[in-house]
Amino acid sequence: MSRIVLTAASRVGCVRSNNEDMVLAYDKFVRSEAYHTEVMTENVDRFVIALADGMGGHRAGEVASADTLANLHFFINDLPKGLSVSEFNEMMVVWLESVNQMIASKGHVDPSMAEMGTTLVGVAFFNKKYYWMNCGDSRLYRLRQGKMTQMSTDHSLNTIQGEKRHSNVITNCIGAGCKNSYLDLYEFTDDFLSGDVYLLCSDGLSDMISDAEIESLLIEGASANRLCEAAIEAGGYDNVSACVFSVM
Repeated sequence: MSRIVLTAASRVGCVRSNNEDMVLAYDKFVRSEAYHTEVMTENVDRFVIALADGMGGHRAGEVASADTLANLHFFINDLPKGLSVSEFNEMMVVWLESVNQMIASKGHVDPSMAEMGTTLVGVAFFNKKYYWMNCGDSRLYRLRQGKMTQMSTDHSLNTIQGEKRHSNVITNCIGAGCKNSYLDLYEFTDDFLSGDVYLLCSDGLSDMISDAEIESLLIEGASANRLCEAAIEAGGYDNVSACVFSVM
């Protein structure tokens, strides 16, 4: 078991007037603020750390991101104990279908929420195992022994075309009329190691500063808020959100 030190931040940026991002920082929903907490894993049997980027090109993206994270938080907490890896995966498929239906139904009832959507990237701890998940183009990075690696794969047109840079054309998300949403979901094959640093971020961060700059900031011990500030200093064209958690 280990201690996890976590910082989270979500900022509106320099251009947009509304923040459609949100972070679930263990037990706190973070939007337009900064947050810090610590988790002792021997004291809990499950938790989720996740980030959702509401679809900027659609109405009510802030509702989609908030509803998705709240639904995920309660779903994980309500799971029966002792699920195997395959059973957990099956339950997460059920969850994705249900949250898509929920997002779509809100749009049918209220036209102002029609086709709202969100990305999702996160890490879950359940039954003494760690999992990571991704839907869309928000990212999960790991810094281990001074080297940063992007663990998630962007579900975007650029990925299909073999390009590394971001595109605002994504091929998978929750809601937004996406009829074939899917969730990349993997058990960590190498357990969290002491000294590992993980970063969840929206494209408002990774579009504004390079991977090399992000790596340098993480090596320096930058908080989530410092990373967001770097993106804002670089122009802040989008909402920017990050969650940094270190394994102690």
